[in-house]
Amino acid sequence: MFSKLRSIGGAKRPQQSLWGPTVALTFNFLASISIILMNKLVLVNTGFNYPIFLSFIHYVVSWLIMAILKTLSILSLSAPSKSTKYSSLLSLGIVMSLSTGLANVSLKYNSVGFYQMAKIAVTPAIVLAEFVLFRKRISTQKVLALTVVSIGVAVATVTDLQFHFFGACIAVAWIVPSAVNKILWSNLQQQDNWSALALMWKTTPITLFFLVMLMPSLDPPGVFSFDWNLYNSAIIGGSAILGFLLQWSGALALGATSATTHVVLGQFKTCVILLGGFVLFGSNPGPTSILGAAIALTGMSYYTYLNLQSRQQSAKASSRQSTLPLSKSKLGKEDGGDVHVEVVDNTLEEQRP
Repeated sequence: MFSKLRSIGGAKRPQQSLWGPTVALTFNFLASISIILMNKLVLVNTGFNYPIFLSFIHYVVSWLIMAILKTLSILSLSAPSKSTKYSSLLSLGIVMSLSTGLANVSLKYNSVGFYQMAKIAVTPAIVLAEFVLFRKRISTQKVLALTVVSIGVAVATVTDLQFHFFGACIAVAWIVPSAVNKILWSNLQQQDNWSALALMWKTTPITLFFLVMLMPSLDPPGVFSFDWNLYNSAIIGGSAILGFLLQWSGALALGATSATTHVVLGQFKTCVILLGGFVLFGSNPGPTSILGAAIALTGMSYYTYLNLQSRQQSAKASSRQSTLPLSKSKLGKEDGGDVHVEVVDNTLEEQRP
C-alpha cells in the first residue's frame, strides 16, 4: 500500500491508480466540492473574517501533513533531477499567495455562484495571457467558444442579485494571478518534470511568507481575539485538511483517468457547487444570472470538446509518424536501403514546425 502511495508523488502518471478510477474521481469530486462550501461556511457562518489568514492556515496544515507523510516514507516529495531556477520557484510562490489569498477574499464577499463564474473566467484569461506572453495562437472556433464563455460569465456576475462591488473588484483582480499561477505551474511540471505535491512542498514556505505580507492590507485586525472554541476550530481545521486532500486527489484523478473524464467531472462539479450555494447558503442569483451561467457552461463545454478533439488528432498524427519509418525501413532493406533515408527525411520535415 505504501509503495502505491509513494507513486503519487512521482512526476509521471502511475500505470495503475491507487484505488481505481472510480474511487479516485469520487475522492477528487468530494474534495473539490467540499473545500469551497467549507470555506464559505468558515467565512460566513462562523464569523471568521480573515480570508488571508485562512489561506495561511491551509498552507501550514498542508505542509505539516506532507512533512509527516514524507518522514514516514508514504509520499516521495523529492525534486526532479533537472535543476530549476530559484527565480521560477519564487515567482510561483508569490503568485500562489496572491491567487489563493484573493480567492478566499472573493469567496468571503461574493456568492458561491459568483465565485464559481469568476473561476470559469480564468480560462479565457489564460489563453489571452499565453498570447501576450508567448504569442501562442488558438483556432477561430476556440476564440468563439471563449467569447461565449466571457459573455456568459459577464451576464451571470453583473446580474447576480447578491452583487457586491468590492467583492467583484477582488474577483477581477484574482483572475490575473490565478491565470499566471496555472501557466507557471503547468510549465514547471511539463518542462522540469515536477510532480504536483513536490512542487507544492517546495514553494509552500515562499507562499507562506507572502501571505503574511498580504494580511495587514486585506485582513481586518483582531484574528487572535476570534472565538477559537471547539466548533470553530474544528470547522477551520477541517477546511485546512480538505485543502491538502484537494491537491492529493487532483494528482490521483489525473493519474487514474483520461483527460476527457477529468474535464467532464469538472463541468459537473461546477453545477453541483452552484446548486450547493443555493441549498446551503440561500444564494439567489436570479433568472438572468442563471441563464448567464448556463451560457458560460455551454461555451466552456464546447471549448473543452475542441481541445479534446485537437489532442486526439495530435495523438493520431504522432502515432502515424512513429509507425511510418518502421514499416518503410523494412522495405528499404529489401531494396538496398535507399528508401529508408528518404522516409527519415520526410518524417523530420513533417515534425518541423
